Amino acid sequence: MTGWRLLLTRPAEESAALAATLSDNGIFSSSLPLLETEPLPATADHEAIFRRLERYCAVIVVSKPAARLALSLLEQCCPQPPAVPWFSVGAATAQVLAAHRLDVSYPEHGDDSEALLDSPRLREAIAVADPRVLIVRGEGGRGLLAERLRDQGASVDYLELYRRFLPAYDAGTLTRRIDVERLNGLVVSSGQGFLHLQTLAGVDWPSVARLQLFVPSPRVAEMARNAGAEKVVDCRGASAAALLVALRSQPVPTL
Repeated sequence: MTGWRLLLTRPAEESAALAATLSDNGIFSSSLPLLETEPLPATADHEAIFRRLERYCAVIVVSKPAARLALSLLEQCCPQPPAVPWFSVGAATAQVLAAHRLDVSYPEHGDDSEALLDSPRLREAIAVADPRVLIVRGEGGRGLLAERLRDQGASVDYLELYRRFLPAYDAGTLTRRIDVERLNGLVVSSGQGFLHLQTLAGVDWPSVARLQLFVPSPRVAEMARNAGAEKVVDCRGASAAALLVALRSQPVPTL
């Protein structure tokens, strides 16, 4: 796999961790974060939600930034939280929550909302009278979880703790990086990360779209193909392990 030369687009801290794993496996990578986050101001409504967590039969946390901010708020408002089951979309987010001794579950197969909705433990958690679920996420996140849970008779509240944004880069930054470092693959970890990739590419998107693109789920794969990406690989997960499996399954492109 030493022929791969990948562009990582996760937030800086996450890209650094992924780059270290790739390097251990003989893979060159370059980081260009396309998705950063900033906390939203805490409000009295936020605090009120955490002071009454016992109202919920399940708390779903959709990302690591959401988990970290939720834990900070929890320590302020509810140092001894009630025994409510917590859920996350992926293993990495679950680890953040579990480190604080919360009862957290995540899908064994898959790192997306669809996989979580298939979780037997989540179905069990909402199989109560008048189920109420709290979803902790970033501003304007995906609505599938709430939609499906409501279809199953649950009431859903959102707690939005941060916003995502594309860092400022000069025009041509993406294609210059690809050319100078002779990159032959791109890695995105979410649908919004892919949209930011396309935005940054701008008029150069047709050439960028010819590179091998590694994505975390069928949903993002479909989004990328619909936008013109020519060589999309669904890693079936956003973890480093899932990416390594996908890399091993693909021949290294010759540029």
